[in-house]
Amino acid sequence: MTDLSPLLRTENLGKHVVAADGELDILAGVTFQLAAGSSLAVVGASGSGKSTLLSLLAGLDTPTRGEVWLGGNALSTLDEDGRARLRAKYAGFVFQSFQLLPELTALENVMLPLELAARKGASRRQMEATATDWLGRVGLGKRIDHTPRTLSGGEQQRVALARAFAAGPQLLFADEPTGSLDTHTGEQVADLLFELNRETGTTLVLVTHDNQLASRCGARLRLTAGEVVEQDGL
Repeated sequence: MTDLSPLLRTENLGKHVVAADGELDILAGVTFQLAAGSSLAVVGASGSGKSTLLSLLAGLDTPTRGEVWLGGNALSTLDEDGRARLRAKYAGFVFQSFQLLPELTALENVMLPLELAARKGASRRQMEATATDWLGRVGLGKRIDHTPRTLSGGEQQRVALARAFAAGPQLLFADEPTGSLDTHTGEQVADLLFELNRETGTTLVLVTHDNQLASRCGARLRLTAGEVVEQDGL
């Protein structure tokens, strides 16, 4: 049974910066809540505030006003280290540029968050088995010893998906996960993302400019010039 309590919640969330001609609102008045196990697409043109919102939701940046609650924890009450610990507990990430470490193999890249989490009682053998299993689930069981430079863009993003899901996050932030891929490869990666999301019951926040990709989420939030102009399903 899906837990309908809010895993992620915002109230009047905003961010502004000081420019030469005064204050500039990058994001203003974003309020919503997202239940555990649900999916949200944040859509809008380039420069609409999508990436800023993602950074605020993940605690990578701090708002000028308003609040974000993750798992019931108000991010404003935490320092940088505290927000990092909360991210490690709750969140996984998939980026447009993959963000794989080039000197590590696919297996080592997927193992990295498991090693950083340092789960009590988890041996290196167990972590290696978990990473191997996830690489198999994304279709790369025979490529575990390959470094990123020997993998195609689609394969690199599959490694990134395996890395994101391997640590068992409750919440997955995906920032333009198909943006660097050709149409066919992007569709394959998107299918895999949503398939894994359904299997694990992870809450998904997807940032994209692709309306077709966004339509696969249960809820949508559209930004224009930093303001919410449409909310559907929230």
